[in-house]
Amino acid sequence: MLAVVPGHRAPETWGDWAAWKFVRIARWTMDRATGLKPEQQVDKKNPTTAVVANEPLTEAQWLVRFIFLESIAGVPGMVAGMLRHLGSLRRMKRDNGWIETLLEESYNERMHLLTFMKMSEPGWFMKVMLIGAQGVFFNGMFLSYLVSPKITHRFVGYLEEEAVHTYSRCIREIEEGQLPKWSDPNFNIPDLAVQYWNIPEGKRTMRDLILYIRADEAVHRGVNHTLSNLNQNEDPNPFTSEYKDGHKPAAALKPTGYERAEVI
Repeated sequence: MLAVVPGHRAPETWGDWAAWKFVRIARWTMDRATGLKPEQQVDKKNPTTAVVANEPLTEAQWLVRFIFLESIAGVPGMVAGMLRHLGSLRRMKRDNGWIETLLEESYNERMHLLTFMKMSEPGWFMKVMLIGAQGVFFNGMFLSYLVSPKITHRFVGYLEEEAVHTYSRCIREIEEGQLPKWSDPNFNIPDLAVQYWNIPEGKRTMRDLILYIRADEAVHRGVNHTLSNLNQNEDPNPFTSEYKDGHKPAAALKPTGYERAEVI
């Protein structure tokens, strides 16, 4: 978990560029919607790798961002898994292991949301915002995946870059004591989190919880960037495949994803 770092895959094609720009628009929208002040923003030239800002966020601001982010992040895996499931039924062919990974990703993101919901209850205004955002995002993802699964997976890869960046910055602010409540070693994280991640005694601080969640996001980042590099209809899922040499790709430690030649 400690080896996870923020990273960025530079756009190489027009599809990559379009996906990256849509994520930047989404990031700008979230910053405005969650009331992020200019002095709380990081270097705009390195938006997914810079984690230092002139002013830290408060615990309340972080929870708003986490809940907003996770309520959206659980959508892509479900949409992609659903469409690939239906495609498998229509073609009467196996899906080569993609569906399970995509649905697992969606479930994992939902558990992130439920964990943070144990720490903060959104007000009616935020709930209305989330309903609207989810409706727009679900339909957008649905149409996008029908048109180009490759670009959609790249978009999700970039979205997960933002997630890794967000949690990395939060970890840094906790370590520097800028979030006094969460820096307290006696702060109690939700029991739901302890059970889901099977967190051992002595490793149940807020910093530890964010490390677990960041590790999940790093996996999703590497998985989606890798899936975007594959043949969407023929290639097997390299993260569920068995390799003769016993070596399996480690998505969390590959910020830019694996190229097709590395895993196929």
